[in-house]
Amino acid sequence: MPLPDESRAAEPVAPKQEQFFYGGQAVIEGVMMRGRQHYAVAVRMPVKNGQGGDIRIERGELRSGLYRHPFWKLPFVRGLALLVEQLHLGMKTLIWSANMHAYGQEIEIGRKEMTISVAGAAVFGLGLFIGLPLLAAGFAVHRSGSFLFVIVEGLIRVVLVLGYLTLIGFLPDVKRVFQYHASEHKTINAFEAGWPLEPPAVKRASNLHPRCGTGFLLVVLVVSVLIFSLVAVVHPNWFWLVVSRIVGIPVIAGVSFEWIRFMARHRGNAVIEAMLLPILGTQKFTTREPDLDQIAVAIAAFNAAREGEEGVAAA
Repeated sequence: MPLPDESRAAEPVAPKQEQFFYGGQAVIEGVMMRGRQHYAVAVRMPVKNGQGGDIRIERGELRSGLYRHPFWKLPFVRGLALLVEQLHLGMKTLIWSANMHAYGQEIEIGRKEMTISVAGAAVFGLGLFIGLPLLAAGFAVHRSGSFLFVIVEGLIRVVLVLGYLTLIGFLPDVKRVFQYHASEHKTINAFEAGWPLEPPAVKRASNLHPRCGTGFLLVVLVVSVLIFSLVAVVHPNWFWLVVSRIVGIPVIAGVSFEWIRFMARHRGNAVIEAMLLPILGTQKFTTREPDLDQIAVAIAAFNAAREGEEGVAAA
């Protein structure tokens, strides 16, 4: 979702540059990894007639202003850039992985089909996680827009999100996506710790990472309660309640991104560690222990993303 997940690199890409944050996400039977100027997605090919099972890699360069213009790197703006990136790079790599997964079935999934699917999912998500909590809070609290209304709405939204993640985690295909999600975390955690990027070594790394998109989602839910509490001061009617929830998405994303970035940069502080506990805990809903083959796919994507980056030798 994942929002792309973002993880801290153990070394800067070039001297005098800000420490770069490698990101990634699970795709269908694979992992996408994003570097400063390059990305790569690796998938495990399906077996057909006793052949296949190899790792296929797609590389690309990040050329648009979203990745290169200084404006999108400004504090609070980069959180919005993260959302836009998911619609751009996330969909692009998801389409590629879906087509690779459909190999052998003579099925091709185009951008039009994927766009319709994503649009449908977006409408469903808005209705389930924004519309339904608003309606449910309206029944529970008679004074719409009050502080109590915002608290009840936020609690309902948290329950819906965690309940939804729990239910879909029982689906076999989703479980495999969650395993690749953990593979991505393990690979970057191992790289960050200076371990060799080999499946047996990487498997010892943690499934959890403080910059995970699932943890980011939890921060978004908390920040939304704080921001919407300010809106509640003016006691808006139902129309402005709905508008504020939609218009507030970029603001909430910007604040949430900066907060989770701050916490990840100040590991070791007792207060920060305590605040990170629920963020790490929510990742257990979207990660499952991967096998060595899945970890190998994540390592392949990570190495391919680093190839061509300034100051990094080809892996």
